[in-house]
Amino acid sequence: APHRASFSSSAPEHADGDKGQAHREVMVTVAEMKKRLPVDKRSRIKASTVEALHYALNCVKQVQANSEYYKLLMRNGQDGQKDATLCTLEELERVTSEHTLKNTDSFIVVFSLSSGHVLYASEQAPSILCCKRKFLESAKFVELLFHQDVNVFYSHTAQPHLPPWSNSHTAGVLFDCAQVKSFFCRIRGGKDREGEMRYNPFRVTPYQLKVQGAANGGEDEEPCCLALAERIISGYEAPRIPMDKRIFTTTHSPGCVFLEVDERAVPLLGYLPQDLIGTSLLTSIHPEDRPLMLSMHRKVLKYAGQPPFEHSPVRVRCQNGDYITLDTSWSSFINPWSRKVAFIIGRHKVRTSPVNEDVFAAQTKNEVPVSHEEIKDLQAKIYKLFLQVAPQFGVIINAFCFRNVSLMYFQNIRHLGMV
Repeated sequence: APHRASFSSSAPEHADGDKGQAHREVMVTVAEMKKRLPVDKRSRIKASTVEALHYALNCVKQVQANSEYYKLLMRNGQDGQKDATLCTLEELERVTSEHTLKNTDSFIVVFSLSSGHVLYASEQAPSILCCKRKFLESAKFVELLFHQDVNVFYSHTAQPHLPPWSNSHTAGVLFDCAQVKSFFCRIRGGKDREGEMRYNPFRVTPYQLKVQGAANGGEDEEPCCLALAERIISGYEAPRIPMDKRIFTTTHSPGCVFLEVDERAVPLLGYLPQDLIGTSLLTSIHPEDRPLMLSMHRKVLKYAGQPPFEHSPVRVRCQNGDYITLDTSWSSFINPWSRKVAFIIGRHKVRTSPVNEDVFAAQTKNEVPVSHEEIKDLQAKIYKLFLQVAPQFGVIINAFCFRNVSLMYFQNIRHLGMV
């Protein structure tokens, strides 16, 4: 009887211990979610548990929706896969090994377009990604990506007209294909000192092919994507980008929203294009330099349709939190029918480097809180400027440009199968 009593009393204690451990694990997970919550998603300086959980749920829904859309596009693009190169995993390893040995910061991965699982990874892929080969070859490639880059990944690898990969070239020109449009994403690369997962930026160039015998060594042909991933290194670290080459361009709307960001900006700012596109230009400008944006846009309207003009240097924030100084020149494009400025083009040259030359490093200092009300007020003033009709003399010049832009626009739509 005493033995039974002892057992019955220890059982609840054991259950309480399990609950306590589970609660601690949940709280650690929630704390991790709060760290990853973007500043613009918070209602206060310190994120709440509800905000973190809501954001995490939206991320999961986005990944699921993207995955379903990706599968739909792949089914619609089956006809284009008929012309894809057919090869075996052994042939892939033989042809691609020379390229990866010469480029130590790059690796090649082949994953199934139907299941997403990695079927082949080049020899140095595990060391670059700081993971075991067994894990890599059992994972889905999308699971290695930073969650905010998943949408970009799907949009670039689900194109029915994804350029075919050819194994008929020598390794030196194996990936020299002008038709291929590369994209940027962050791929996991081990953990940092604090134990948090670290993601490194890569330029990924995708190709289409079919792999024979990928499933259990059979004769089936698996539609696949061969991706060349090249790690991006800060332009201020060795090998450094020369001073006269530290140039990039941006395009933003009259409402100061980024529309396009030149890929040359990635090693200079530390941001990937998808980090900036759709966000306000003003949030990247140093608070003390934001008033310059109003006078700059007044000048844009004044010289609309004319050659670019130079304006005062501005300080722009890098991904690591430091600022660089840019010499800038600006021009605009006028819609010939509405005679209003459609977008503004900026050409930027780095004058001074950031204090921390690794623009991809995590922020080590507390970021100055962004005054959203101040930015909204300034953004509204700039937008109100461009409600005016641009000067008449710029219209004729831009009419020819608009024709070319329109042709390119409809060609892209046709390419995507939207018309």
